[in-house]
Order: sequence, then C-alpha cells, then structure tokens
Amino acid sequence: MSQYQIGVVVGSLRRESFNRKLANAVIKLAPADFTFKPLEIGDLPLYNQDDDAQPHANVKRLKAAVTASQGLLFVTPEYNRSMPGVLKNAIDHASRPYGQNAWAGKPAGIMGASIGAVGTAVSQQHLRNVLAYVDAPTLGQPEIYLQVNDQLFDASGGISPDSTRKLLQGWMDRFVNWVKKHSAG
Repeated sequence: MSQYQIGVVVGSLRRESFNRKLANAVIKLAPADFTFKPLEIGDLPLYNQDDDAQPHANVKRLKAAVTASQGLLFVTPEYNRSMPGVLKNAIDHASRPYGQNAWAGKPAGIMGASIGAVGTAVSQQHLRNVLAYVDAPTLGQPEIYLQVNDQLFDASGGISPDSTRKLLQGWMDRFVNWVKKHSAG
C-alpha cells in the first residue's frame, strides 16, 4: 500500500502534450510507496473572487485532491515566457478564499519539456515564485528543463536516452526525499 500520494498537475491541456508524456514517464521512476494521481485542471472555470462563497464542484474536487496529497508534481510547458494560464488559474482556485489555501505546506517538485532550447526555465521560475507565495516548499535542485526531440521518448512512452533517464532518476530520488522530509506522510 502506498504511503505517499502525489498530485500531478500538468500545465498543458493538449492530448499529445510533451509534458503529460514526461509526467507519465517520470512517475515510473518512483519507489513503490509513492503513487501519483493526475489532478484535472482543464475543466475549472476562470477564477472569480465572487465565486469564493460557492465554488464550482470542479474547484471543490481540485481542492480536495490537493488536500489529500502528501506532495505535488508540476510538469509544465512555457507559454510566452511564463506558465500557462490554465495552471495559474488552478493555483488561484485552490489557494482561495483567503485562509483556505490547499497548497500550503505541500512539498512540490517542478519539471518541464519544450521544443525550445531553453526548455521551460522561465515558466518554472514564475511557477516557483507563485508556489513560494502559496507556501508550497519547492525542491530547488536539480532543475529539469528538457528539450524535446525525436529521441526523448521511446515507443512505450519511457525516456529513451540513458543519460536523460539517469538525470530524471536522480531528480526523482531527490523529490522522494523532499516529500518525505516535508510532508506529514
């Protein structure tokens, strides 16, 4: 039985998202006492403070899933040198209303993939700033900004280059320790 449930937030809604593929590949590198649950964010309404008193059912579902998680994995692309709006919208929803922040205290890890040479570095920096504000302690090192090419994923959806798989395994090992250190577990 899993001791640690990790909520996975993918910042892309695209069916064939590189970041969804990355999330699916990296969770295979986790130990048996970690399970991963995708957190749906694409069906959330746009955040509106007027709705705080009566949040949409999908917002309640997201907040409950975040609350039930012992840690969070954010895997995000970079849109216009920042995080995607759908990701920021989800963070806003689960942090509101004031005093009911579901992200607070949840250890987090961030990674991302892009066809661009700088990967998702700027998006991740913006996400780190927001996660710091909502009090989600975020793993600092190693940072994972992958450039997507034809060799990154194998036919089964795993990570193909051994060097990249080793890099991601090292990240996962650090993330596991981070979650264990920072969660009530």
